[in-house]
Amino acid sequence: MTEEDKKLLSTFETQLRHLIFLHDEIKRENAELKRLLEIEKLRNEKVQAQYDELEVSYTNLKTATAISLNGSDVKETKLRLSKLVREVDKCIALLNE
Repeated sequence: MTEEDKKLLSTFETQLRHLIFLHDEIKRENAELKRLLEIEKLRNEKVQAQYDELEVSYTNLKTATAISLNGSDVKETKLRLSKLVREVDKCIALLNE
């Protein structure tokens, strides 16, 4: 093997090691990105579930308010309103995570 061949082989080996390093870095970064996307997906599912709960509570509150306005239990309406406020607070806390 000539000196020029040895240099060429050395250059090739260096570039190959660099390529392997870059490939490993890309795999690591992709794994991290995948993990972050999974976390975001779980967070979004949690927020959606909380939102769905909030929507049901709001509907229940509207019904209770209509009943209260017709002379029924005002105390029950206040309790439902308090629950709705707590659920809104939960949603806000989730969004701020």
